Amino acid sequence: MQQHNDDMEVPVLNDTNSNRQKSMAPDRDGFSIQQKDSEGSMESTNLEFEYGDTDSFTAELSELYSYTEEPEFSLNRDYFEEDFKNHVKGRRWMELSMEEQRAYVMKLLDALEVTDRDKRLKVARAILYLAQGVFDECDTETDVLYWSRHNVFLLYDMGIFTALLELLSMEIDNNQACSSAVRKPAISLADSTEFRVLLSIMYLMVETIRVEMEGDNPERKAAREAFKTELGSPLYNGEPFALLLFTMVTKFCSMNAPHFPMKKVLLLLWKTILFTLGGFEELQEMKVRMRERFNLPPPPEDSIKVVRNMRAASPPASAMELIEQQQQQKRGRRSRRPLVKQDSLDTYNERDPFKNDDTRDEEEDPEDVDSGIEGEVDPLDRDVIIQPPPPPPPLRPPTERVSFPKGLPWAPKVREKDIEHFLETSRNKFIGFTLGNDTETLVGLPRPIHESVKTLKLHKYVSIAEVQIKREDELQQCPMTMGDEEVQETPAEILYFGMLPSLSQYVIALLKLLLAAAPTSKAKTDSINILADVLPEEMPITVLQSMKLGIDVNRHKEIIVKAISALLLLLLKHFKLNHIYQFEYVAQHLVFANCIPLILKFFNQNIMSYISAKNSICALDFPHCVVHEMPELTAESLEAGDSNQFCWRNLFSCINLLRILNKITKWKHSRTMMLVVFKSAPILKRALKVKQAMMQLYVLKLLKIQTKYLGRQWRKSNMKTMSAIYQKVRHRLNDDWAYGNDIDARPWDFQAEECALRESIEKFNTRRYDKNQNSEFTPVDNCLQSVLGQRVDLPEDFHYSYEMWLEREVFSHPIQWEGLLQAQ
Repeated sequence: MQQHNDDMEVPVLNDTNSNRQKSMAPDRDGFSIQQKDSEGSMESTNLEFEYGDTDSFTAELSELYSYTEEPEFSLNRDYFEEDFKNHVKGRRWMELSMEEQRAYVMKLLDALEVTDRDKRLKVARAILYLAQGVFDECDTETDVLYWSRHNVFLLYDMGIFTALLELLSMEIDNNQACSSAVRKPAISLADSTEFRVLLSIMYLMVETIRVEMEGDNPERKAAREAFKTELGSPLYNGEPFALLLFTMVTKFCSMNAPHFPMKKVLLLLWKTILFTLGGFEELQEMKVRMRERFNLPPPPEDSIKVVRNMRAASPPASAMELIEQQQQQKRGRRSRRPLVKQDSLDTYNERDPFKNDDTRDEEEDPEDVDSGIEGEVDPLDRDVIIQPPPPPPPLRPPTERVSFPKGLPWAPKVREKDIEHFLETSRNKFIGFTLGNDTETLVGLPRPIHESVKTLKLHKYVSIAEVQIKREDELQQCPMTMGDEEVQETPAEILYFGMLPSLSQYVIALLKLLLAAAPTSKAKTDSINILADVLPEEMPITVLQSMKLGIDVNRHKEIIVKAISALLLLLLKHFKLNHIYQFEYVAQHLVFANCIPLILKFFNQNIMSYISAKNSICALDFPHCVVHEMPELTAESLEAGDSNQFCWRNLFSCINLLRILNKITKWKHSRTMMLVVFKSAPILKRALKVKQAMMQLYVLKLLKIQTKYLGRQWRKSNMKTMSAIYQKVRHRLNDDWAYGNDIDARPWDFQAEECALRESIEKFNTRRYDKNQNSEFTPVDNCLQSVLGQRVDLPEDFHYSYEMWLEREVFSHPIQWEGLLQAQ
């Protein structure tokens, strides 16, 4: 099942026994004692994490800059003040009137067109200082953000973005810079200076205008809509702005431009897609409108609200607690019952009271043993450790009493296919023959079957994708009758049309960057260098500088993972809403580029440590660092990090990657089998230790779709996980997920399913986007007068050889008129 690709490596997800023994060493990844502390603290309380399109506005601005770029803030200020004093003497920027500010920005715009590269860079730095909020004239962070917003709208109004775009295109096409960067043995921050300045201004403009504030006047709202339309339309060389950034990504991954600052490119690309296509709440509104257009009922619930109201389940008890408890029981302490975590009691209570003492039932699950990681003993995997407590069990303390929900969080759904399958089975059983796709005729079936069909139809849900597939089948079968399809020029449609010729290259490039930035990836000589825009020219010489650079590098990788995961999820969701086959095309390229094992490799780490990582230095974050005096950094302060319980961007990335994995495997049995073959169950179960409801939901969804393939013994020894799936994941009324008797689980259909899907996608792309494919359906003109009356464009030199052409093609070939008449 391992799929090899020239551009992606297949990560090996099965650790050997030697690797597991090594993972117990105290110095692995530098967290032995810290791991225990962080896990204990995170398991005790729920994580107060609110999922959204992005983090807070200030956090998104601060992640644009690396800590090694911190000296450049003063450089931007100096270039601005030097130029500003030459034009406006004795006054500050804040003291100018609106007209004076516009006049000065116009001078900067003119200066951007000079031929001298160094002068252009100085002017660009002055513009960047304006976009950063003229922080030298501000006293607080709020003032910096206010003036940054004011200046960004002014810059957009004066046409700065278009000028920057031309400069960016010039830099991309600068082959001399690319060839010199390729020859360099080591790329540093200095090699990408022009790119970083231009991309920083563009990012600040996109992110600031994208975020809507309460006090925005009508002019700003109109500017936001205009900028949104401008970015999503093919105004830049006949293609949307996002395609230019995608081109930079592929050029970087092909090693032709190693000096491109990839973090800034990916952040700008993500925010451009988010701005032009819309976030998750806008997606929900678009989905409701599209269902109305197709005459479908609204969704049974708002999925965003349901997930936000969910509570996290208790994580499994740690191995140390279980071992200590087992030792206490062996000592025969009957008078004092050991204190056990509530999770362990739940696990005890979920044991089958009627289970025989069969040795086979007490054995360890061989799948989980083979793929155990870091020597963890999961009580859900190893039932042998858990000994039933002596009855009666101790009463739960009032503080730990579990309040069960009154109902399940999701309304159940039933597909038309499920009703047809149920009736087909019932008719074969009671009548002996079937009626095809007829779901109305119930003659000859017993009364309980009537009630079952009634219940199934009550919860029947027709998705937008089913309507689109049905419509596409009709267009393929009857192209003349159905006529031309009316395709709405939505931003998603424009983007897909532009991405279509090189979509596979874009997907492979993004996954290459994700692989290079994953914390589980090992450094290789032939891997992509994603640290070109974070490494300084002079490497650190002190311990403090090394620690600071180490934090900066880890933070840099985390931000890249965050941007790529959010970008891929947005593309999948928007393309799925626009047309299901657009989504399937992107998803299939992700699968072919080994996205499934790549994401599993990402989670094949100590996920608790990754989510609680403290790779940030608050004193160096923008805009804090430009307003307050820099405190003295020490090794202790760097090691302590911030006081947050978790890292927002890392938890956000984990949820996004789980959602991507869900998207590309849902209803695809061949891809579900890949999850089973790569032994994803123990990897995913360890992710359940993170007490965050949304993350647990998507982990449970991935476990649910593969339970039918994991065997009876796995389900038997993981009853707590099965219960959590029942409580939190949506039910399909006749989905046989817990027992594995589903007819769709036949392994011999997998290859045919993937090939049939690929054929449908190719037919869709050819019909909608290939302009030459309708030539065979063009009607033939049989009227002699109209054919002779058509104007034919002849080449300019045709009249010189006209007589020769007549002699060769007409007069030298006698026409057999009798033969023509007989043929008629």
